[in-house]
Amino acid sequence: MCSHSQNKKHYPELNYGSGAKWIKGLTQNRLSTFLGGHFEDVNLSSVLYTHRIDGSHHVDLQVWSAPGLTKPSFQEATKQEFKPAKKGDSFGPSWTNHWWKVTLKIPSYWQQYERVQFEFDPGCEAMIFSTDGVPLQGITGGYGGDRRVEHIIPPQAVRDGHYAVVIESSCNGMFGVPWNGDTIAPPDLKLAAGHLMWDFTTLREIVDTVPGNTNLQNKALVTANKIMNAFKSGDPENVKRMRGIAEDVFGKGWHAKGDKIYNEGPKQAQVVGISYCHIDTAWLWPYSVTQQKTARSWSTQIDLMERYPEHRFTCSQAQQFKWLEEQYPPLFERIKKKVASGQFHLIGGSWVENDGNMPSGEALVRQFLYGQNYFESRFGKRCETAWLPDSFGLTAAYPQLIRDAGMKYFFTQKLSWYFTDDKKRNAFPHSTFNWVGIDGSQVLCHMTPVDTYTAQATVGDVNKGITNHKNLESDATALLVFGNGDGGGGALPKMLENLRRIRATTNEHRELPTVSMGSSVEEFFEDIEENSKEGKTLPVWSKQFHRGTYTSHGSIKKGNRKCEILLRDVERVATLASILKPGGHSYVYPKRAIDECWEKVLLNQFLPGSAIGMVYDDAEKLYAEVHEVCTGLLEDAFGVLLPRSSPLLSNSTSETLVAFNTTSFARHDVIKVPLSKDAARMNTQVIQTSADGKHGYALMHSVGNKVVSQPVGMPSVCTPASVFTNGTDHFVLRNANVQLTISEGRITSLIDVRLGRELIPKGSSGGLVIFEDRPNYWDAWDVEIHHLETSTPLAFSQVRVIAEGPLRAAVQTQVQYGKSTIDVTISLDAITATMKGDSRSYFNFDAVVDWRERHKFLKFELPLDINNTYATYESQFGFVQRPTHKNTTLDAAKFEVCGHKFADLSEYGYGVAFLSESKYGFACEGNVLRISLLRAATAPDSEQDQGRHEFSWAVMPHAGSFLESDVPIAAFIYNSPLHVRTVPGNHAGHVVPPLPFSFEGTPNIFLETIKRGEDDFKPNTSGTTVILRMYEAFGGHGSIKLHLGKHVPVKSAYVTNILEDTKGELGLMSTTGSHSTLKLEFRSFEVKTVKLVLETKSDISAISPKTSGKRDSWVTVNKEL
Repeated sequence: MCSHSQNKKHYPELNYGSGAKWIKGLTQNRLSTFLGGHFEDVNLSSVLYTHRIDGSHHVDLQVWSAPGLTKPSFQEATKQEFKPAKKGDSFGPSWTNHWWKVTLKIPSYWQQYERVQFEFDPGCEAMIFSTDGVPLQGITGGYGGDRRVEHIIPPQAVRDGHYAVVIESSCNGMFGVPWNGDTIAPPDLKLAAGHLMWDFTTLREIVDTVPGNTNLQNKALVTANKIMNAFKSGDPENVKRMRGIAEDVFGKGWHAKGDKIYNEGPKQAQVVGISYCHIDTAWLWPYSVTQQKTARSWSTQIDLMERYPEHRFTCSQAQQFKWLEEQYPPLFERIKKKVASGQFHLIGGSWVENDGNMPSGEALVRQFLYGQNYFESRFGKRCETAWLPDSFGLTAAYPQLIRDAGMKYFFTQKLSWYFTDDKKRNAFPHSTFNWVGIDGSQVLCHMTPVDTYTAQATVGDVNKGITNHKNLESDATALLVFGNGDGGGGALPKMLENLRRIRATTNEHRELPTVSMGSSVEEFFEDIEENSKEGKTLPVWSKQFHRGTYTSHGSIKKGNRKCEILLRDVERVATLASILKPGGHSYVYPKRAIDECWEKVLLNQFLPGSAIGMVYDDAEKLYAEVHEVCTGLLEDAFGVLLPRSSPLLSNSTSETLVAFNTTSFARHDVIKVPLSKDAARMNTQVIQTSADGKHGYALMHSVGNKVVSQPVGMPSVCTPASVFTNGTDHFVLRNANVQLTISEGRITSLIDVRLGRELIPKGSSGGLVIFEDRPNYWDAWDVEIHHLETSTPLAFSQVRVIAEGPLRAAVQTQVQYGKSTIDVTISLDAITATMKGDSRSYFNFDAVVDWRERHKFLKFELPLDINNTYATYESQFGFVQRPTHKNTTLDAAKFEVCGHKFADLSEYGYGVAFLSESKYGFACEGNVLRISLLRAATAPDSEQDQGRHEFSWAVMPHAGSFLESDVPIAAFIYNSPLHVRTVPGNHAGHVVPPLPFSFEGTPNIFLETIKRGEDDFKPNTSGTTVILRMYEAFGGHGSIKLHLGKHVPVKSAYVTNILEDTKGELGLMSTTGSHSTLKLEFRSFEVKTVKLVLETKSDISAISPKTSGKRDSWVTVNKEL
């Protein structure tokens, strides 16, 4: 007999069956019927809960409703008188807060169950407290993907048979006011048995994600189908058997391993999971609600850490930590412990996750300075990774500032959503790369291929981390940033459970990327840095990301700009007052007040312009508070530097004008002076008087580094201004430099008089223009390119002359459009924009607008006889250039761009710039330069920008190309008005020294900031330091000598980072007259911070008053310091 006939296995000879061939699609579709839906009474949903009780015998509810929109603390609320409540009661209106005392009686036989939980679904957000006020977790009601209504009752309470909590519910949903009203739904006690549900969910996600006809997909489908076939409703033991079936995919005994499942399988995971909870500091809810969201979300994550040891939560925004520290101290202490244990990760290093386009360069410095200082003071550590996942745009200054703030890694994501009409066509080309800024600094950047910072930790999310990765050749790892966000929430138990199952699957199979948990974002970046040979094998992306809401909510843009500059002035004047102290004054630098003002401004910099109206009501109140406080701080400092002076007001009776120049530039300024019969001497200081005699115009001249100036006559360098009109529709403003013509309501001519050059093409005209503004979807957010096809030129009407020169010539105009009125005063002064020898004058436009439009976009434009493929726009600490053409879809997408104080179109030999004091939206289409003035979106704020607006801009012709021009200096001065004051004419006051810091060298170095050092105000310190922040503004190398005045005795000097940590000591050189000098070198666009350490002798800063008998003016200008 042959040996093969001895085989004991028997393959049947006959087969009368139908076979095991399946119809895969039907089987796959079947999976959707196993949870909920039409069959919920007989499918898996029917066995999820063993018992469920909600009667008044077991659940006692009492409620107290806070009055109005108040937000009382736990201690305040629990002292109030509570009233009985029952299921089905309704509470409101929107944004109100309601407090609940909940007492539960738990049946004794429930001790046999593994888990007992209390469900509270108010249809809105809520917070559960212990009875002694410790926040335990947040609640998100409703039935969205962010739903979390269960609270696990501690086992001891189940054994005791009773449990009590206090709940604060707020009548708003995760994304503002819920659409289905504010109803408190029934509270329930229930027992969860959902592990099989999570098993089945993961299996189904594998089937839907993994490519068809692979081993893993088929195995997951077969396993899920087996579970459905084996399911028996009403048989609890059956659940255990079905979980055993799921081990065919997840591996034998995987569940018992818990978080240790991540210790098995590949050592190097491809996808690194990190939990995150993005909370918009304000959006569809006000700041007060954000404070509650923060506590709810973060307490929830701490609760999850107790059950999931691998759970790591990363969190940014120092402002939110500060709110928590002030309003929820017990929770803050819990967070500090979790930070110390390495489970709660600090990230970002900034005060808020601010908009990346509109804050000034100095404001971005303060975001990091205040953020890092807060984290270090409260947690003993600084952040190592910059974190802006939701910013609508990112300035090219960021890499330098991030590195100077002690960080070298950067995570962002929102820009991967940016596209015009075709996402694939304009998709951002990288996932992991070196981002290089305008100065050459680089940061290691990762934009998660998962394309969201609110991933749900699904199989699809994990798989996308690799399949959508654009740089696998350089580094094959991705960050999975998961957890509900924007409105808060964070990770849910189902996400952490799903990730465990995904890891178990990849420990057995290779068709999915492996995912790891338990590490930090820094460890993720450190691995990339090592694997890429310190970034050498990564691609490079240079310059700036862009996208944004540059014009929406003009009052916020104006408040931001004005407060930034006001704080700069306060710090400069207060620093001088504190270190000079004329007459031995006991002035103390107001550090706390300045910090509080900066924190308010930095907080509002979260707002790009796309929130609900009540958010902007709050923001405007903060700006008003900053203005009031800073005005008072200036008065205090001027009281030291300029004794007996007072602000120039309409009723000023003092006789002498003086002005304080807070820039380091020499300048001419024309100031408008109110005149009265009681101030006869003041009348003699003006060069030009209005027709009605109520005001005049004076010329102030600030020389060199002299901080105080007085009125002067018209020097020979001035070019008298005049206005000509034919009496009806033709007006010409002119001086010896420039000339502008308004004919039939439009600007038809702009001439450089010196060169005889016409700057507006023949047959063209400029002026106000209005566009239809109907974006495809995101109303306040987006401006679509097709709006440019709907322009309507507007004509200036009712033009009349209001000033005829010689110091200022001006016409007043009005435009009526729809229900809106636009009053514009166009003026020309007899001075040039700067003191540069070939500088030209600019034409100033002061607008007062009563805006009543909807979905309209108001701009000002000038067609120019200038040809260039790029226009130049100021950005933080420098500038960027944008195309004026549409050669590619990426070029075309830059039809509306962000700029700060100027936009410029130049060619060889000549150019024209727009100067802006509060606007951020610009465009240059071909040869047409535009500035965006007002929008009128209706969502999410139905009243956006309705009402009165006041703003200004200027048109500045200049000889030479942009790099040869004085545009950056002119824009700096344009945004820095003099502080004009009056003093008694017979007052011989103290000497007012010049600015004790002056430059000698290349003119491309700007002094941005003078402030006192942070170290001066730390405990147990007694030194005096001054911080100077400078930057190179034109994009080239620069070298200067920084001269230090002898009345500011400097002991030593250091270069620091923006956090004021020492980077190196500078050599002080002594010069004639006891001066000290520092030599400083700059690369292009470099920001340099210098710390001066002053001598500490008590009499070193006392200045003896000196006056001259030959001079009867209030100010005595002494020799240069």
